[in-house]
Amino acid sequence: MMQTRETSKPAGEEPNMPRKFLTIFIVGFSTMIVGLILVAVAAMVSQGGSTSSGGIIFIGPIPIVFGAGPEAQWMILFATILAVLTVIMLLMLRRKPSSTRV
Repeated sequence: MMQTRETSKPAGEEPNMPRKFLTIFIVGFSTMIVGLILVAVAAMVSQGGSTSSGGIIFIGPIPIVFGAGPEAQWMILFATILAVLTVIMLLMLRRKPSSTRV
């Protein structure tokens, strides 16, 4: 009689991880494209006015914050909030799910 060996994955590991990553990547890329199109259309439609910009560049753990224009403080605040949310989401995605047996 031949014994068969079952290969079982741990309870928390999902077999579709590359598919999940690809889905998140496509959704994020599509969101960026839609945002660029909206900004371009708004720039074409607007009748003058002033422009403001702001952003954050992470070089390792060091953030570099910049902004220019009359409403730069709001743009910097918005960029900071988005950066904090991004770091939180990264930490949540890297966390291993805890397996509890009942």
